[in-house]
Amino acid sequence: MNNRMLWLMALAALAVTATRAQDKIDSFPHTSQFVTVEPDIKLEVLDWGGTGRPLVFLAGLGNDAHVFDKLAPKFTGSYHVYGITRRGFGVSSKPAPVNGNYGADRLGDDVLAVMDRLRLDRPVLVGHSLAGEELSSIGSRFPNRVAGLIYLDAANPYAYYDSIHGDLILDTIDVKKRIDALVAGAVENRQFMSEMLASVSQLEKDLQQSAKRTASLPDPPTPPGPPPPVIMAIVMGVRKYTEIHGPILAIFACPHAGDGSSGNGPEAKIAMAANDLAVCSTQADAFQRGIPSATVVRLRNADHYVFNSNEPDVLREMNTFLAKLP
Repeated sequence: MNNRMLWLMALAALAVTATRAQDKIDSFPHTSQFVTVEPDIKLEVLDWGGTGRPLVFLAGLGNDAHVFDKLAPKFTGSYHVYGITRRGFGVSSKPAPVNGNYGADRLGDDVLAVMDRLRLDRPVLVGHSLAGEELSSIGSRFPNRVAGLIYLDAANPYAYYDSIHGDLILDTIDVKKRIDALVAGAVENRQFMSEMLASVSQLEKDLQQSAKRTASLPDPPTPPGPPPPVIMAIVMGVRKYTEIHGPILAIFACPHAGDGSSGNGPEAKIAMAANDLAVCSTQADAFQRGIPSATVVRLRNADHYVFNSNEPDVLREMNTFLAKLP
């Protein structure tokens, strides 16, 4: 992802193209069950077996838990390994995207519900991409429920909000919600107006920074259409997480492999690669600054699916981190 402005489009594309075909014969060694997290809502939970502390993998947007079929079994020698497919994807229940039921904390609560149903005592949660918001939801509200959090190219703005530099997408959503409240009849008291002014001011700064940063970049391709309603519900349900507690390992693909500029000239490719490095470096720096106890690892020229492109590195860093947990 070469531009913070493009993270929504990139995630939507993952949702369309990366979902595992459900009729594909699954030959990987695991069992599967459905766990009820709310009335009439069940999530697919994979169990790759093993003994020891529970290790729970959470997939990125558009994937189901089977995306970890190759990686997860490599931890069963020391851990009992599970994977959860979030609501709305794979064979998990797909409730209508209404009443905030795809919000970040709601998705985090689903993970907690699975932990309760399966009686998983202080597992380590491992999240890829969008699953970073579920890790941060739990790590900010119920850090004592988990033994550690591992972000696999997942500590992006939806998982940790950089209050110094802001984020165009999150701050746009923040302003939209305040406008919606105003139109719906919110009281125009001093606090509301002060918060609205602060939100608009931050968004203006974001727009100015984005315009300056992307001035030399080619225009991104036009999306083929609006994202599916579930995707939009997830995006509109993001939170600005700034305080996350507990042992944390954050692996960043920084810069990402490739430059996403197929069809552009060499100058555009250089500019996009430089932009990607600047964006991911700023986010990694913000994460380390905001959570100084976290272990932050940057893997150069790794794919967003860092556990596939750089599996030996991910295994090394995860095993080192896991071995130090009390």
